[in-house]
Amino acid sequence: MSTVLRALVSNEAEDQVGVSLLGQVAGVEVITYDPTATSLTDQQRTAEVFLPPYRGSERPFALVQQLPKLRLVQLLSAGVDEWSPHVPSGVMLANARGAHAGPVSEWILSAILTTYRRWPALIRYQDQHTWAHRLPGTDFETLRGKRALVLGAGAIGTAVARLLPPFGATATLVGRTARADVHGVDELPDLVTEHDILVVICPLTPDTEGLINAKILAAMPDAALLVNAGRGRIVDTDALVSELAAQRLRAALDVTDPEPLPADHPLWNCDGLIVSPHSARTVPGTSKLCYEVAARQVAALVQGDVPPNAVVR
Repeated sequence: MSTVLRALVSNEAEDQVGVSLLGQVAGVEVITYDPTATSLTDQQRTAEVFLPPYRGSERPFALVQQLPKLRLVQLLSAGVDEWSPHVPSGVMLANARGAHAGPVSEWILSAILTTYRRWPALIRYQDQHTWAHRLPGTDFETLRGKRALVLGAGAIGTAVARLLPPFGATATLVGRTARADVHGVDELPDLVTEHDILVVICPLTPDTEGLINAKILAAMPDAALLVNAGRGRIVDTDALVSELAAQRLRAALDVTDPEPLPADHPLWNCDGLIVSPHSARTVPGTSKLCYEVAARQVAALVQGDVPPNAVVR
């Protein structure tokens, strides 16, 4: 094994900060690559660490099969579901846990406030040059006094739980297993009946796929709000469409199933719905946050340690 750890980093504009940050890690040699390429050069094939690009991270799936010395695939995302099937057995896979907590928790809070303060209706009235004082669709609500159930007790979920109390709302965290201040996912059916907001920010796994099914949605109180910034496949889309069409629930979705959402999908026509195009993390500086986490993971590998964000597969 070389005394220098070679890391492949994308050569695209959003990834230049990664080239710089990884290049500052002692014992690491950065080699850039084109995420749109179908094959690697001989020099690139010597890399032991591979970092998918910040944008369109799924593009270089095939390239990891061309790295005989590969030890670690370091993602810039919080989720690993897209990449896990493409990482060879025996190769570590690590995420960028912690990097997205600020941007995504901010999106979640904005989605909740946008729904309660009826901004979609106000914007539509504005487009018509209408002063919408007390007009239909402007029955405003307040976040104060609302109860939010946060499914996912990682960095993003705990950030959401910290943001809500200053607005007078309460937050209940739900994780895979119960622990201090966190309820277990087995309590979800009972807990959901007692909360006005359900925030989904857990990872997509075989256990969470379809977890928010028709039964869970039906148990939510009338006019409750579902906010999904995790993965689309965690929520049963057909069941959600039924609840929205009946105008019993409301939703704010940054992720959908299918994704991208086809133009003729019935979700588009549902009242009480806000959709953003998987862009909750997309704010200035996020790529730097991701690469700062990635650099710490690679530095741990250089020191002979298992990267703290390595996931069990």
